[in-house]
Amino acid sequence: MIPFNKPFIIGNELKYIEEAVKSGKISGDGIFTKKCNQFFEEKFGFQKVLLTTSCTDALEMAALLCNIKEGDEVIVPSYTFVSSANAFALRGAKIVFADSYPDNPNIDPKSIEKLITEKTKVIVPVHYAGVACDMEAIISIARKHNIFVVEDAAQAIDSYYTFSDGTEKALGSIGDFGTFSFHETKNIIAGEGGMLSINNPKYNERAEIIREKGTNRSAFFRGEVNKYGWVDLGSSFLPSEIISAFLYGQLEHLEEIQTKRISIWKKYITELKTLEEKGKISLPVIPEYATNNGHMFYIICKSYEERTALIKCMKEKDIHPVFHYLSLNKSEFFLNEEKEIDIPNADHFTDCLLRLPFYFELSVAEQDLVIAQLKEFYNA
Repeated sequence: MIPFNKPFIIGNELKYIEEAVKSGKISGDGIFTKKCNQFFEEKFGFQKVLLTTSCTDALEMAALLCNIKEGDEVIVPSYTFVSSANAFALRGAKIVFADSYPDNPNIDPKSIEKLITEKTKVIVPVHYAGVACDMEAIISIARKHNIFVVEDAAQAIDSYYTFSDGTEKALGSIGDFGTFSFHETKNIIAGEGGMLSINNPKYNERAEIIREKGTNRSAFFRGEVNKYGWVDLGSSFLPSEIISAFLYGQLEHLEEIQTKRISIWKKYITELKTLEEKGKISLPVIPEYATNNGHMFYIICKSYEERTALIKCMKEKDIHPVFHYLSLNKSEFFLNEEKEIDIPNADHFTDCLLRLPFYFELSVAEQDLVIAQLKEFYNA
C-alpha cells in the first residue's frame, strides 16, 4: 500500500524523549522547549516564538491577543481547515469568508478588499501548501484599515515571501502573529504540536500569560515576580517536553528533510507536466514572490465526478490520494447561522483538488507507481 501520509523518525527523537524523562521535567518549558524556541528565532528571524500543543491552540492564542469580542468580524478564506475560522468564532466573532484565486487556493486580496467593514478586526491569510499568499498586498490593506493580520502558516515552515523591494521574509514573520503546525502530516512533525510567532514585542508578556492559563507563571519562574496568580484570560496551551523533544530531533535534520521533500515535489511536477499540457489536469502554481517548501503536491481535476473516479481507480491499486478541504461556506455549522453564499473558486477546489501521496520516506519506486497510475487513468 502507498498511503497518503506516513510519520517518520530521522534522528535523535526517541533519544531526546528519554533524556527529557530522565531530566525529571516533562511538563513543558524545559530544555527541549527552549532549544526549539531558540532554533526558530535564530533560523527564521521570528521576534519571539512560543510552542503550543497545536496550530489550533496558536490560533486561539492569537484571537485572544487580538482582543476578539462578540460582533467583531474576521476575514478568513473559505478554502481552509476549520481551525482558521473556529479560533475566532469561539471568541464571538462573525466569520466573513473570502474567495481563492482562480488558479490556486490562496486567499485573493481583491476578495478581501470587498469584505472590509468598520467591524473588521482581523485578516487570516492561510498559506496553502506552504506557498505564500500575497502578503505585501494583504499587509497594505490591513494597515490602511488598522486591522490585525494573523498568518495561518500551518503548512508553511521554511517558506518565504519576497517583497517588491527584494526583501525576503519567512512566512509567519510578516503579520502581527503567525501560527504553525507540527502535526504528523507536516514537513517537521511531533505527532501533534504547534507554535505561535509574535512579531511585535509589545505582545510578548501577554502571550506568555495566555499560554499559562492566564497566569504570570513564566515571569515567576524567571524571578521577575515573587508569586504568580490569575491575571488574564488564558488556557493550557503549553506542550509537554515529550512533544518538544521529538520536535527538536526533527529540527536537527530540517535541511535533509526539506531537500528530500522538494525533490519529491519536483519529480511530480516534471513527470505530470505532459498531462497538464494535454489539458487533462492543472498543476500547482508558485507565484514569483513565493518559495516552495515541498509541503504537498496536488492536482486539479476537471470535475468532482472525474476526481471521484480517479480516487476509486487508484485505491483499487492500493494507492491512497485524498481530497482536501470542504469549503467552510458550505459547512453545516455556517449554514445553521447564515444564508448560503457563492464562493466559486473555493468551491471549485473543494470539488476538484486531489492531494497525492507525499511523505519523507516515499521511495522513487513508490512515486513512479503513483505517477504511472495517474497517466494510465488519463491516457485511457
